Amino acid sequence: MTQLTAAIIGCGDRGHEHAKGYAASPDVQIVAAVDPKPEARRSMREKFGVPNLYPDHPALFAAHKPDILSVCTWPGLHAQQVIDAARAGGVRAIHCEKPMAPTWGESQRMHRACQEAGVQLTFCHQRRFGAHFEKARELAQEGAIGEITRLEGYCSNLFDWGTHWFDMFFFYNGETPAEWVLGQIDTSSVRRVFGVPVETSGLAHVRFANGVHGLLFTGPDQDATCSNRIVGTKGIIEVEVRNGPPVRLRRDAAAGWEEPALPRKAHGDTILSILDAIDCVQTGRKPRLGSENAIRATELIFATYESARRRGRVALPLEIEDSPLLSLLNMDVVNA
Repeated sequence: MTQLTAAIIGCGDRGHEHAKGYAASPDVQIVAAVDPKPEARRSMREKFGVPNLYPDHPALFAAHKPDILSVCTWPGLHAQQVIDAARAGGVRAIHCEKPMAPTWGESQRMHRACQEAGVQLTFCHQRRFGAHFEKARELAQEGAIGEITRLEGYCSNLFDWGTHWFDMFFFYNGETPAEWVLGQIDTSSVRRVFGVPVETSGLAHVRFANGVHGLLFTGPDQDATCSNRIVGTKGIIEVEVRNGPPVRLRRDAAAGWEEPALPRKAHGDTILSILDAIDCVQTGRKPRLGSENAIRATELIFATYESARRRGRVALPLEIEDSPLLSLLNMDVVNA
């Protein structure tokens, strides 16, 4: 196949994971990397042989128009970098780290800019490639627990971790659209994750168009025994069981839990997400992590914040621009 060029903005741990993905493809050469820190840039050259290093993304685009661009910076930088890349010309695909952006308006603008420019935009909700998540979805979709009635997720916060579990709700539920969100958050001891303030704890209740309900619990006091749970009319599936298997299944007629075998994969989830993005550029196939998926998960984050602000249920689509959490706290995003 035709040799593709790639560049990476952000040379930290996630940038290195993306570089491993490009290195795993015989069809891609990493031609440039960007980071304001000289030592971070040098580490990318030393580990992956990247020939061209730049302190900022305007310098990158002045010298190169890579086929594929990875954006591995903090969320507050995503929107400007993605939009600038889409408008630079020549960039065919962008693979950006999650979460999308600190506000709903920025998230939408990134999505629209790439659609208008014909640029493939994906976000690294890499758990869609995890063997145990795939097995849970397969079991649920084939009716192993009857009809799905409820989806549950447990994590530390809605923004950084919740984006994964909201994405998994759509993944398990056949990408069925959400209709409304009812949520509440506690901000008694606000902390920042990658520069963005997040709630102390929270609860999101989502209703999907097929009648399935989703519950996402965040904070330190969940007492969760698993990361995800799929409840059906005839059983339960649990994913990432604490001190237990990656996935387990209990049918109503069974005496105990079943532990289904999982397929072995040649690469980790992030590498697989990069390889999928590359293949989609080459073949025109729809990517598994397309921004149309990410925007739906992101909408649930900000709809939960908006429900807390309104003290009421929020119908979708969400018609705001800000982050209600940031507005309520009157706090700014910090970028490293």
